[in-house]
Amino acid sequence: MAEPLRLYETRVKPEWIDEFEHVNVAHYITICDQGTWAFWNLINDGRTMEARDGHEYVVLETHVHYISELPLGAPIHVTTQLLAHDDKRIVLFHRVWRDDPSGAVLSATNEVKMIAFDLGARRIERFAPDVKARLDALALEQAGIPMPEQAGEGIALTRR
Repeated sequence: MAEPLRLYETRVKPEWIDEFEHVNVAHYITICDQGTWAFWNLINDGRTMEARDGHEYVVLETHVHYISELPLGAPIHVTTQLLAHDDKRIVLFHRVWRDDPSGAVLSATNEVKMIAFDLGARRIERFAPDVKARLDALALEQAGIPMPEQAGEGIALTRR
């Protein structure tokens, strides 16, 4: 069975720690954004930003679920699942895992909606055909992965 991609690994950095001695809320997005960037590089078949000639992406929306703390120096990794895509948009679901000796512990999730963007023209565009083909192929590969429980939830005061 297919699994989410594991594209980013690091340790919790001192600059991410707040006065409560754990990762500040803003830096969960920093961590997940590294996962988004790694995904984009993979989908572009490793082509450099220069080789992509300004055909990039911008993030339109992001939603984070904070599940467990990340202390300074903790080894972590991000897994990425492609939830949906079309000719211009992608929805990704990242999971941030703390790598404990007893096994990986889910620390946060991050759902991201992004759109193809031409940096030169400063406007939305369609994905290049080769990028769209790789997205289609990955979607087929990951089709058997269950939809994450937190996906599409948004924010509400009532329990779901």
